[in-house]
Amino acid sequence: MQQRTAEAQALTDIMLAVFRINGRLLEGGDRLVAPLDLTSARWQVLGAIALAATPRTVPQIAEAMGMTRQGALKQVAKLEADGFLSSRANPRHKRSPLYALTEKGADAYRSVDTIYTTWANTLAEGLDLRRLEQARTLLAEFDNRLENDPHVKGTSR
Repeated sequence: MQQRTAEAQALTDIMLAVFRINGRLLEGGDRLVAPLDLTSARWQVLGAIALAATPRTVPQIAEAMGMTRQGALKQVAKLEADGFLSSRANPRHKRSPLYALTEKGADAYRSVDTIYTTWANTLAEGLDLRRLEQARTLLAEFDNRLENDPHVKGTSR
């Protein structure tokens, strides 16, 4: 049986921490946005559209937020049914509409951003900015490796 290198073990420990953190972020996010009739998944989709310069397709939303296309499609359908999003014809692809925030969606996203800013400021209090930036850089490098990894390529994302 092959032994993990020290680097591979450290990376494994980071991956396990990311899994735990992801669960806690989703749980905290769900509580944070529940008063706005949202979930973390719905918030992710609103964010993907709000942060884009132009309306997005479901595959673009999924890619931006690291979701599966099926997951993004499910949330888009719910958000559209609840009046947070509207669809538009896509001149580049007839079967892949573009989605934009409605006034209700834009208002909800602004409210979420205000609530989230308070939460983020509280969580970040006392953390060293340099170490946070190093962590972000390391996670971005790891994300890039995963994006180009043949074991990950070809999945439903």
